[in-house]
Amino acid sequence: MKALAIMLAAALVGGPALANPEEAITKAGCMACHAKDKKILGPAFKDVAAKYKGNKDAAALLADKVRKGGKGVWGPIPMSPNGPDKISDADLKAAIDWILAQ
Repeated sequence: MKALAIMLAAALVGGPALANPEEAITKAGCMACHAKDKKILGPAFKDVAAKYKGNKDAAALLADKVRKGGKGVWGPIPMSPNGPDKISDADLKAAIDWILAQ
């Protein structure tokens, strides 16, 4: 049922969503620098979730950071921008929701 809801949401925003947020993250190349439970070049997803826990603007802040890139929040290595050609808006939203649920 959840996969169907994600696909329907993607249809409304103009692109097909992958059924699994982890699949979207992997396909977009996020796992080259991030992991679920350990720091690689970037922070572990569980650490991102902990940092933004209780922040009602977390999803929007993280989406903006993914799209524009960032530096200095998690250390000296910058994160490059990741446009819709790497991860669709629908997949990005699903991925961020999944990360924040860690």
